[in-house]
Amino acid sequence: MNRFFLCALGLMLIFEGLPYFAFPERLKTWLRKVSEMEPGILRLLGLLSIALGALLVYVNRPS
Repeated sequence: MNRFFLCALGLMLIFEGLPYFAFPERLKTWLRKVSEMEPGILRLLGLLSIALGALLVYVNRPS
């Protein structure tokens, strides 16, 4: 279980860090746009992301 958690954490860090490494200027522009969004929109996007992630985990869980 501990090994699985560390593997998942490692993958998360890879996917989180990839845009910063590959497209730093584009990411800065995108982050400026995100900072100007309404809090309600950001909450909705966060909720959708959580729901999609939970669905993927549920569908791909071991039997």
